[in-house]
Amino acid sequence: MFCYQTRTMVTGSNKGIGYAIVRGLCKQFEGDVYLTARKEELGQEAIKSLNSEGLSPKFHQLDITDQASIGRLRDFLKNTYGGLDILVNNAGIAYKQASTAPFAEQAEVSIRTNYQGTSDLCNALFPLLRPHARVVNVSSMVSTFAIKKCSKEVQAKFLNYKITVDDLTNLMHDFIQAAKKGNHESKGYPSSAYGMSKVGVSVLSEIQHRQLSADPREDILVNACCPGYVNTDMSSHKGHKTIDQGADTPLYLALLPPGTKSPAGNFLSERKIKKWNE
Repeated sequence: MFCYQTRTMVTGSNKGIGYAIVRGLCKQFEGDVYLTARKEELGQEAIKSLNSEGLSPKFHQLDITDQASIGRLRDFLKNTYGGLDILVNNAGIAYKQASTAPFAEQAEVSIRTNYQGTSDLCNALFPLLRPHARVVNVSSMVSTFAIKKCSKEVQAKFLNYKITVDDLTNLMHDFIQAAKKGNHESKGYPSSAYGMSKVGVSVLSEIQHRQLSADPREDILVNACCPGYVNTDMSSHKGHKTIDQGADTPLYLALLPPGTKSPAGNFLSERKIKKWNE
């Protein structure tokens, strides 16, 4: 018999912005808050750190690039709680500017993690979303720069309001194949693996909003956001924002009250709706 208690899940949350989102939810959310990490030891260290602040998050291992790991989390949530109230998709990867990894590798790994991993997790967990659930996909304003650098033809494909998840996934795979062949620029894609992965996340959020708007479960909201330039490992600690400042907009979206009409299916920065694709 599962426990009908409100619960929330934050991916990639043993450090950085995800850690700060967990901390904020522990302070503001009445229910179980789950911190996740690929490596259990790192997750448990983060739990201990938050415990020292008087907070009591729970831990579950999660690697969004591993279907078995996703499946274990899904089964745990279903059997323990019967549902999910808040999902914050924060897990992601970004190569350093100085990285010497071939662009083809950067494209494949970035898309596999930031886009495909997020999509796969949502496919597994969306059936568990309860009425009034909130989904936050952490994207980036870098997606704005990336879409502007795409050719008009490629832009039109991404921004087609009838685009499906399958269509989007095919575009992501086309970008990867073009990167492997070294002709991605001639095919209309920019030389930004991270940017293209976040274009995928931003478009995916809009598709998910369309799908869930037609779902019989009431008042489920999906929004994407940019946390800003935050002082984390991902930015090589060059960001001007603290992790708690970076967590502000994701937390705002995660805690939108029941019956909220806007934002819904939007992209936000600094709690304000932005047109990421213009």
